[in-house]
Amino acid sequence: MIRLNVFVEVKAENREAALEASKELVAKSQNDKGCVAYDIFESATRKEVMMICETWKDAASLTAHENSKHFTTLVPKIQSLGNMKLEKFEF
Repeated sequence: MIRLNVFVEVKAENREAALEASKELVAKSQNDKGCVAYDIFESATRKEVMMICETWKDAASLTAHENSKHFTTLVPKIQSLGNMKLEKFEF
């Protein structure tokens, strides 16, 4: 399995737009084949930080997700609203 923690840091004026795009990404990604878990979390201590946490069955599932229309449309939108940092774990 593969776990991705994607941290998104946004300015206050972009927060709502980034959160809405992230929620749409989560909702669509949860239906992707091989998706074990996919959710977004908001920091309780830093309002400018959100984290998308995703777990994939295998690399092929993750690759298919990364090539999906919702990924290729929504991730660049989120990136334009803030800074992303990715942590990847395989287990």
